[in-house]
Amino acid sequence: MLKKININDLKQSATKLIGKDWMLVTAGNTESCNTMTASWGGLGELWNRPVAFIFVRPTRYTYEFIERENFFTLSFFEEKHRKTLQLCGTISGRKSDKIAESGLTPVASDNGSVFFQEAKLVLECKKLYFADLNPENFLDQNIEKHYPHKDYHRVYVAEIVNTYAK
Repeated sequence: MLKKININDLKQSATKLIGKDWMLVTAGNTESCNTMTASWGGLGELWNRPVAFIFVRPTRYTYEFIERENFFTLSFFEEKHRKTLQLCGTISGRKSDKIAESGLTPVASDNGSVFFQEAKLVLECKKLYFADLNPENFLDQNIEKHYPHKDYHRVYVAEIVNTYAK
């Protein structure tokens, strides 16, 4: 069972969480939502607030939900859920109900956003800012290799408004 905790009590490294463990980025509500697996992003402090920043390509179905909603969640899981995260990263919610296929249990937050009961940690985030990556601003031209289709990410900076942990 997840319980609400203070973000300052989080004891895990942000690099391990996002870079190694992967996460599900979920936006929408219990009536209509989508989730995607991600491993790029970070946690920190900006504008005197705890924040998360994530990167989402406009071609991803979840992008539409993030654009529409004020809140999204970042759900982190134990290693035993790795196959579920792979599934959520390889099939599109446009073509199937991947949340149902995943076997995950959606839960509504007090703000109406969706996270998953099976998660070990959930960060509920409120959007503060976005920017579209511009290849003209890449100082290292090797970054361009991540965009063979020129589908540059949109970066979102969001305040972490609620934190839930097991």
